[in-house]
Amino acid sequence: MISDDTEHTCMVAQSLIDARGDVDVFTKRFASRLRWWILALPAGVGKATARAGIRLWLGVKPQNAGVFSAGNGPSMRAAIFGAAIDDVKLMLEMVRASSRLTHSDPKAECGAIAVALAAKHSRDHETVDANLWLDNVVNAVGDDGVELTDLLRKAVLSTRAGESTPEFTQALGLAKGVTGYTYHTVPVAIHAWLSHPKDFRAAVTTIIRCGGDADTTAAIVGGIVGTGVGG
Repeated sequence: MISDDTEHTCMVAQSLIDARGDVDVFTKRFASRLRWWILALPAGVGKATARAGIRLWLGVKPQNAGVFSAGNGPSMRAAIFGAAIDDVKLMLEMVRASSRLTHSDPKAECGAIAVALAAKHSRDHETVDANLWLDNVVNAVGDDGVELTDLLRKAVLSTRAGESTPEFTQALGLAKGVTGYTYHTVPVAIHAWLSHPKDFRAAVTTIIRCGGDADTTAAIVGGIVGTGVGG
């Protein structure tokens, strides 16, 4: 049995192969796969993703299927974009298409962009430059992502101060575990990545110890770090 996070990453990868760089083709292929995936009644599927899948079956166009939610669905499948696409402009277009298929809240999209850019940075740089990565996120999300970039900046400063990821999680008021809200999930995942940028096992086990939606947070961190260290 594998998680919905893994299944979404696989569906995105298959759709990217089909698309050959065409965003419209990617959207159609991913929407088609999502429709059939929903019929399997997958365990742990988020409400927004489930509702979007139902809307697709009801004939809603993929561009309009997303529901207003800031859940972490788009972020959990975002790392593969940074791993697979060299052109940043095309990568961002693909991330936005993937996000809007299920989630229309700009927060969900901003979180996915931050994750995709982290994976690309992890792939392209032997040593992580947190400031460079954060500048790229700020430029990509614009005014819609100010709240997120402030949280990401706190994550960067926390790692520099030597705080552990569980300590950072508690500082965000998440002592009971990381929730499925994008602006909780992504900053904590980024903290784990920056704390263990080249140690896959340490990064994943660290964020699992933070509790909460651990399968998704681990999938995000694993995607980011894994893109950098390989298999």
